[in-house]
Amino acid sequence: MEPKFDDVIHAPIRLRICGMLEAYGTLRFDALRDTLDVSDATCSKHLKTLADHGYVTLTKKAGGGKGYKVTWVRLTDDGLRAFQGHVAALKRIIAGE
Repeated sequence: MEPKFDDVIHAPIRLRICGMLEAYGTLRFDALRDTLDVSDATCSKHLKTLADHGYVTLTKKAGGGKGYKVTWVRLTDDGLRAFQGHVAALKRIIAGE
């Protein structure tokens, strides 16, 4: 993976979102929100930024029989490459390269 610093991913909450999605694949919006300990609005704002850059997809599916829809989030292939490149760039910075 070629190291490439990515300002979009670097924001702490977006970095954590990408890390969680890389580790777990597809996650529910509420799981991300609760793990990050942020409001719905904050989580939505960061997910929208990632989606606008093509880094995540947001899919709404029927919820557990309660008549509401659940938003599922996953990294796109471009998002995964961008995240891995960003992590590689951070490792270079840490190594003093």
